[in-house]
Order: sequence, then C-alpha cells, then structure tokens
Amino acid sequence: MRAPLSSLLLAVSFALAAAPSTVLADPLPPAAKAEVVALLDRLKTSSCEFNRNGDWHAAAEARSHLERKLRYLEDKNLVKTAEQFIELGASRSSMSGKPYLVRCAGAAPVESKTWLTRELAAVRAAATAR
Repeated sequence: MRAPLSSLLLAVSFALAAAPSTVLADPLPPAAKAEVVALLDRLKTSSCEFNRNGDWHAAAEARSHLERKLRYLEDKNLVKTAEQFIELGASRSSMSGKPYLVRCAGAAPVESKTWLTRELAAVRAAATAR
C-alpha cells in the first residue's frame, strides 16, 4: 500500500531537518573570506615554519592544514570573520589543545594567533591604502 503524498512530504521534511548542517551551511562572507585567503597566502609565501603538536611544518603544509580547518568551520557555520577563523581554527590544535606556533627566519617562535592577528592588521592596512 502506498503512503499518501502528505506523509511522504512530512518524512522528507524530517529527513532534511535532521541532515547535517553542512548541507545548509553558509560560507564565510566574501570580505572575510578575502582576508582569510590573504592571510593564508602570506603564510604560504613566508619563509616561516608552523608548529603543530610539537612538529615543525613548511608554510605550504601549514596553509593546506588551515584550509581544511577553514572548510570544516564553514561547513559547521561557525565563522563569519577572519578573527573567528584565527581564534577557532588557526590558533591551536583541535586534537591536543596545544597552541600553534610560527617561527620565521630564525626568530623565536610566536603563537600563531599573535602572528596571524599581526598579519591580518597588515592585510587590512594594505587594503585601505589602495
């Protein structure tokens, strides 16, 4: 026996409501996305190294890792600003809770939150200077 159309529509509505939020997630707003991409570009083209959980990685590897974290945060609709991305995705390991570090040209390592926040200010200054 076939279910009435209204029952089928109700079942589909419940299924969609229970679907993961990734289906309905909003991406990072364009201006914030541009800032995050600029930050990741700066990291990738720097001569800096990136420390995750005690292991140093090249800047290009760090960018790839942070891009994956950005996609995750966007899929969960957790970020709307570059600052939120830095805080929630680029400051510490989600597995160990240890802060990420950035080391540039033999200088002492700094927490990635500090480095990225400083770079974000430079990105914004360059944008307003245009």
